[in-house]
Amino acid sequence: MLLRGIDRAAFAVAFAARLRRAGMAAGITETGDLVSALEASPPTSRTALYWTARVSLVRKHDDLAVFDRIFATVFDDTPPLPLSRKAIPPKPRDDSVNVAVPGTGDETTVSGLPWATLPPAVAADEDADDDGLNLPELRPSTLAALADRPFEDLDAAQTEALGEALRQALTHWPRRRGRRHRPDRTGRRVALRPTIARARRTGWEAITVVRERPVPRPRRVVMLCDVSESMRAQAAAYLQLMRAFTTVADAEVFAFATGLTRLTVPLRHTSPREAIDQASEAVDDRFGGTRIAANIATLLDSHHGNTVRGGVVIISSDGWDTDPPERMSAAMARLSRRAYRVLWLNPRAGAAGFAPKVGGMAAALPFCDLLLPAATFTDLTTAARCLADLT
Repeated sequence: MLLRGIDRAAFAVAFAARLRRAGMAAGITETGDLVSALEASPPTSRTALYWTARVSLVRKHDDLAVFDRIFATVFDDTPPLPLSRKAIPPKPRDDSVNVAVPGTGDETTVSGLPWATLPPAVAADEDADDDGLNLPELRPSTLAALADRPFEDLDAAQTEALGEALRQALTHWPRRRGRRHRPDRTGRRVALRPTIARARRTGWEAITVVRERPVPRPRRVVMLCDVSESMRAQAAAYLQLMRAFTTVADAEVFAFATGLTRLTVPLRHTSPREAIDQASEAVDDRFGGTRIAANIATLLDSHHGNTVRGGVVIISSDGWDTDPPERMSAAMARLSRRAYRVLWLNPRAGAAGFAPKVGGMAAALPFCDLLLPAATFTDLTTAARCLADLT
């Protein structure tokens, strides 16, 4: 992601300010459109950022030349984004640094930029306000910056803090139609008992018809997490996701490597650290081999197999399996027939050029409703929020 760890709203405001200094009409409406576009489709390359900003900010054909010049001034000959806060220490807003404008040999004094040292987009005017030329200091929150880091770059304390933030982000949950009903004017079903009770007051003429609709109930979620050697870097973060599911929505969670271990009870502990420690001790085959197909079949054959019926099943694994692909296809076919939806979280799905060519992943993919990346806590939060759409 190009602007990872950068406050997108501050970036949009600063970039629009540079355009206004150059004579282009980039007001509040255009700036808001750019912020919404960056949130809806985070740019993954310089070209994607260019077209996102151009579509959002440019309203007239005459402004294209100004926009191209300012964009090139801001993004050409700069270090690759994102820049770390340690690489360029923040400076006071009134500090000045000497920046050599490319192609001129002259040095122009501009204010210190916290994320990149760039030449001024337009010639400096002594009578003008300098604030319009400078990017504001970008200060993303600590958790927002950590959420985009790979799991292997996080320590235990950071993982625990992000796990708590993930638990608080689970505000929506998939629902199903329940057996109970409640009165509702827009309901399609006629509530017979309340309608007849009111008809007693009108000579048994059903003048007032009471309608009702089903009361939705939370849909059961079952999660299976791969804790084999190939998933060592993701195991701690996935345990935090499993704990979030168990504490928020009473989900059933299992860890598997060569065998299947139920972790629902240990992960319900009130202390996050104690819950993770108990869950880690309960899994005696972690960081070993992987038998995904065998463990799925074991779950379906056990007395916990009924929890899958009509529920959402989430499998977190990279797809490496020692079982033959034919067995994986058979197990996933049984699982898809019993479950309502099947989601697969793959930590490598978000990498450039990813293709499900691994035997186990290729065999399981036809039976999955969604294949989502899960390499950062941002990916996990996005995947958790996708559950609300599975109704």
